[in-house]
Amino acid sequence: MVTHVPAEAQGDERGALLSFIEEQRGGIRRALLGLTDEQAASKPSASELSLAGLLKHCAEVEQSWIARAKQEPAAIQRDQSNWHETFQLVGDETVASQLAYWEEVAAETEKFIRSVPSLDDTFPLPEAPWFPKGSVSMRWVCLHLIRETARHAGHADIIRESLDGKTAFELVALEQGA
Repeated sequence: MVTHVPAEAQGDERGALLSFIEEQRGGIRRALLGLTDEQAASKPSASELSLAGLLKHCAEVEQSWIARAKQEPAAIQRDQSNWHETFQLVGDETVASQLAYWEEVAAETEKFIRSVPSLDDTFPLPEAPWFPKGSVSMRWVCLHLIRETARHAGHADIIRESLDGKTAFELVALEQGA
C-alpha cells in the first residue's frame, strides 16, 4: 500500500468504499505529476498504454458505471468504431482537461453512492457477451471501481517508472512536497 486509507467511522461502509476508490484514483493522478502532455501520451513499453490514456479510460469507465447504476446512458458512447479513443487523448483533450473531468465524475460518484437508500440496491447489467444476465448491487459497483482503478494504477506505476524512474513512493513524497 503506497498511501494509507484511514479506517471508516464505525459502520460507514460507503465511506470506506469511496475512500478506497479515491486512493486508487490518487495513484493514477500521482503518476502524471510533473509530466508534459507529450510525456503523458508516450508509450514507453511494448504496451499501447500511456498515462494520458489510462487517465481518460478510468474517468470514462467510472462515469459509465455510475450511469449504469443510475440506469442512464453513459456520457460517452463507445463501440468498436471508437473504443480505441478511450485510451488516447483526441482533439483538444489534455491531461488537465481529463483530470478536471475525472474530478467531476468523482464528485458525482460520491454524491450518488451516498444518496442511494442501500448498498444492497441493484441495477441490471447491460446485455453484452461479457456480462452474465442479472443485476449487481451498489456495493458491487464500488468494489468493481476499486478493482478497475487499482489495476490501471498498477499499469500507471510501471509506465511512469519506465519514463523517468520515479516510483510510486517517490511520487507520494513529491505530491506531499517532501
